[in-house]
Amino acid sequence: MPLARIEIIKGQSQEYKSTLLKSVHDGLVNALSMKEGNCSQRLYELDEFNFVRTPGKTEKFTLIELTIFSGRSPEVKKEVIVEITRLLGERLQIAPYDVVVVIKDQPRENWGFRGIQASEL
Repeated sequence: MPLARIEIIKGQSQEYKSTLLKSVHDGLVNALSMKEGNCSQRLYELDEFNFVRTPGKTEKFTLIELTIFSGRSPEVKKEVIVEITRLLGERLQIAPYDVVVVIKDQPRENWGFRGIQASEL
């Protein structure tokens, strides 16, 4: 069950934001072969003056932090990055230069569901 934190500059339409969330979700489903709907996402919209970014990044700059169970291979992580970036480009015309994906691996003992440590499930 990946956790996704997505940060964008404030001002996009609701349709844009819905497509953004769906694209990240679909990228995770495709690359991780996970079940549909098995991801928690949070979308944060920041005022432009609160989102300092590398010069040259546009108003579509998108920062995505994914927290996943550890153990995935570098190839799988690469596929996650490629697939999310591809879908954002196709669906929202976000240039690859404007997409940053950070993957954080966390061992199962650092996760808890329903009061149970994930390593015990």
